[in-house]
Order: sequence, then C-alpha cells, then structure tokens
Amino acid sequence: MKGRWLLAVIAANLAVLVGLVFAYPEFMVSPGHLSRGHAELATDCFACHAPWRGAASALCIECHATADIGLRTTKGVALPRKGLKTSFHQELIEQDCVACHSDHQGPKLSQRSRKPFSHALLRPIVRERCDSCHDAPDDKLHRKITGNCGSCHTADRWKPATFEHDRFFVLDRDHDTDCVTCHEANDYSRYTCYGCHEHTEANIRGEHEEEGISDFTDCVECHRDPGVEPDERGRGGGRREREDD
Repeated sequence: MKGRWLLAVIAANLAVLVGLVFAYPEFMVSPGHLSRGHAELATDCFACHAPWRGAASALCIECHATADIGLRTTKGVALPRKGLKTSFHQELIEQDCVACHSDHQGPKLSQRSRKPFSHALLRPIVRERCDSCHDAPDDKLHRKITGNCGSCHTADRWKPATFEHDRFFVLDRDHDTDCVTCHEANDYSRYTCYGCHEHTEANIRGEHEEEGISDFTDCVECHRDPGVEPDERGRGGGRREREDD
C-alpha cells in the first residue's frame, strides 16, 4: 500500500512539473534572459520555439520579413549601418536563422553548435562582389583599384594582405601610375610592362637580345627596383645614379 502511495506522489509531482514547464517555460527551462530587442517575448516562448522541436527559423520570419533583415526593424524603422553598405542576409545560401543566432543571453548551453558568420554562407556570385556589401578603402592605393579584392585579400580576414607591392616591384616616382597601366582589366594576378610607351615589346626584345638575354618574359624577375641595375645573375645589384637625381 505504501508503495502505491509513493508512486502516486511521484507521479503527481512529475505531472505538476510537466504542467509548470508548459505554463511557465520562461522560468522552468529558459537558459537565460532574451536580448533587449526580444525582451517583450520573455513570457511567450512559443513565439520562437515549436513544441518539442526547439527554435524554428520559420517562426523568425513571421516577425522579421526576409527583405528587411539587417535594414529595418519589425516596425519599419531603418537600422544604422555597421560597416556594411547593405544587409547580406538576403544573399545567404540558406535562410536558417537559428544556425547562427541564439537569442538567450544567459548560460550558452544551446549555443555550442552555433556558427559565426562566414563568407561561405553567401551565394557564390555574391562572394565575388565584395563591393556589394563593403565600401572600398579610401587610401591612395585602393582608390586606383576597382574590384577583384581577392587578388590580395582573403574572405577570412582583411589583414594581412597577401600582396606587398614593394617586394615585387617598387612603385617609385617614374612608376607611380594607374594600376591598369600594368594590370590590364584590373586583373592583379597578371601584369605587363608593355602598357608604357617606352616599354614596347619590340624595344624590350631588341635590348635584351643585344645583351644575349633570351628569356625576358618575366620583367620583375630581374627589374624589381627601377633604380637598381641587374647584376650578372639577373638580380638587382648595386644602386645606380639617375640622370635626373
């Protein structure tokens, strides 16, 4: 008899606990407070969570229209820019809000599988158009460059850049020109010295063949600094004085 009463008491307590979970989930199972923007939903767990399945992206877009995410609040108020020209959320491969976002600001028990933002989440065609989201750097070098950021930078981080011009060719006063003079069509993975009126292919060929040099296709292999005379090995040697110095 005592055993039955004990089981009945345990069953009753479990029933009460289950009832409390459904009646007051924000107190019973919530991992922490909501962010400020969602504070008004603190007592309405099912605004974001589907029963037995957890948070659901489908519920997010009931309040957040996909076209407005990152641009306007749910009340239509424009959001301030945070280093981006526009929102990237509309260009994601998959509209899965909970893959990156966890709203509770308490113990991060449910956030271990959350992904930080990665450019790999964007559609391939958008990944190649950095200027669709980012303002172009406003410095002397980048003002001359249009597009093709991936020639020097990676999507993982802006710095360090993978290219330092002075390591390959010094842009001195005689070569302080537009990038397209040497890099046709703004393709910075290739270069030509024939973009200058002095360096025609015929002139270069004649001068090098006269010196017995047959391989002159990669100019910067020997001429990394216009103010340095190549030595017998074809590398930059001693400094030469210029006529206009």
